[in-house]
Amino acid sequence: MPYLSIDLEMTGTEPGWHEIIQLGAILFDDNWNELGTYLSNVYPENEESFSIPAQRVHDLSMDELDEAPMLHEVIEEFENWVAEKLGIRQGDPDKFRKLRGVIICGQSVINDMNFLKFGYRKEKLKWPFSNKILDLYNIALFLFPILKNNGIAVPDRYSLDAISKFFGFSREGDAHNALEDAIITADCLKEVMKYQEKLKLL
Repeated sequence: MPYLSIDLEMTGTEPGWHEIIQLGAILFDDNWNELGTYLSNVYPENEESFSIPAQRVHDLSMDELDEAPMLHEVIEEFENWVAEKLGIRQGDPDKFRKLRGVIICGQSVINDMNFLKFGYRKEKLKWPFSNKILDLYNIALFLFPILKNNGIAVPDRYSLDAISKFFGFSREGDAHNALEDAIITADCLKEVMKYQEKLKLL
């Protein structure tokens, strides 16, 4: 099944009030071979929801988003991008069945999915993907204590910064970028997958 690592930047933390302002993704085939990357800013219709604390994280201003496409445009473009990269032809009657096989990956990815699903509902669009997820946060919660019990130094936190540092990855700057975070998350997940071959039950 293909793997789609996604990350969103939002104006805040509450779906329905706060909005998506950036969508980044990297798509892989079943063997984690990269198929392509996607990044788009999104214009927030509810300018009142634009919070200063969130801006400190993503460092995007309203001026920078002024010419960004609307959410419905980004959703349509994003969905078509995934389909195209998977070789699904436009007008294919089996498009949704094929997209259902995509595994959504991310760091605490359920939060991103909630925002994205809310966006689909708001724009009266059909959610095309399944609910299959691969969450780096949950995997780290399970893996790191095992490694610690085997004498390996691990982070005491489970943020993307902490997990990625453990695996030797880091952001280029302090501000969050949706595509960069999606890529770093995928890089960490690929490293996690290697433990399938290393860890053995006694």
